[in-house]
Amino acid sequence: MNCKNCNTEVTLNFCPNCGQPAKVKRINGHYILHEIEHVLHFEKGILFTVRELLTKPGDSVRHFITENRSRLVKPIIFIIVTSLIYTLITHFFHIDDGYVKYDGAKKSSTDLIFKWVQDHYGYANIIMGVFIAFWTKVFFRKYDDNFYEILILLCFVMGMGMLFYAVFAIVQGLTHLNVVQAGGIVAIAYCVWAIGQFFDKKKMASYFKAFASYMLGMISSMLFAVLLGTLADLVIGH
Repeated sequence: MNCKNCNTEVTLNFCPNCGQPAKVKRINGHYILHEIEHVLHFEKGILFTVRELLTKPGDSVRHFITENRSRLVKPIIFIIVTSLIYTLITHFFHIDDGYVKYDGAKKSSTDLIFKWVQDHYGYANIIMGVFIAFWTKVFFRKYDDNFYEILILLCFVMGMGMLFYAVFAIVQGLTHLNVVQAGGIVAIAYCVWAIGQFFDKKKMASYFKAFASYMLGMISSMLFAVLLGTLADLVIGH
């Protein structure tokens, strides 16, 4: 028989050219669980990824970029999943969002943009990461890391930041103490520390540059959202 995928002749259980099974198994519960594990990369350990990013983020991400990309959960999936965890926890405990707040004219385009951000933190964090990556590249331009490698770094560290938010949200939900904002400070402090660790952990200047990059990136992304909303209102108004 020939492979259903590449039409190569198959004499064993798998295609010698593309690896496609000669006979596709029926979809069942085991298949669904395997797909979930594959998407979240659980077979390599999401808890292992969190531990590595918590204890040695710079070395772990550097190792991921330059040597082994199978030990950690994929960065895009990681930031989307961790952002989803934070969103689910805040909804479960009915906690006011402490990550992004915007008080503007209701039903304006800017208000709609920030509402989208609050409903899609995973994608919004990646967009914000683009701005932070730009400033990080500016401040650390003497290093060989390109823009996309820095963006991968930010997906990991911002994903961890969302987990910090989630932990503090759980504490607030259980104790009714207003600690989510404190979680934000911890999350930013972690991100600054992790970025500094990635470039040069021994230089204090690395952490100051990391802080400037992170804050300017956040401010730039929010100003861009406001500008985009304002321009949309002007176009719609005319």
